[in-house]
Amino acid sequence: MRLSRLASATVAVAFVLALPYEARAHARVHPAETPSGDPFGAACRIRVDGSHVTAYCHNPYPDTDHVSLHVECVRWWDLDSDGSPVAAGPAETVELTGRCWKEVRSAWVSHRRAD
Repeated sequence: MRLSRLASATVAVAFVLALPYEARAHARVHPAETPSGDPFGAACRIRVDGSHVTAYCHNPYPDTDHVSLHVECVRWWDLDSDGSPVAAGPAETVELTGRCWKEVRSAWVSHRRAD
């Protein structure tokens, strides 16, 4: 019985690895761009759990960073979403959430300086 479980697991892993890279769900994090070279931008961790996406962004810098979560869905009929900007003040951690009805293709966070 153990051998059949091992064989099933091996086939499952081989199947996932055989998928093209674009077909696997992955998260993209784009670093904040600073034209002046000043340190800026919250560090974000993104977690995809089924159809739900959660991002935690911590801003260690003195300038406020407006962060937005963007979620791209796999299915053509499943609407992609761009979250509203949330202010991450100095030494503050914010939570951003989003979801698809089915699978998530990718998720990323954008950054914008406070005006």
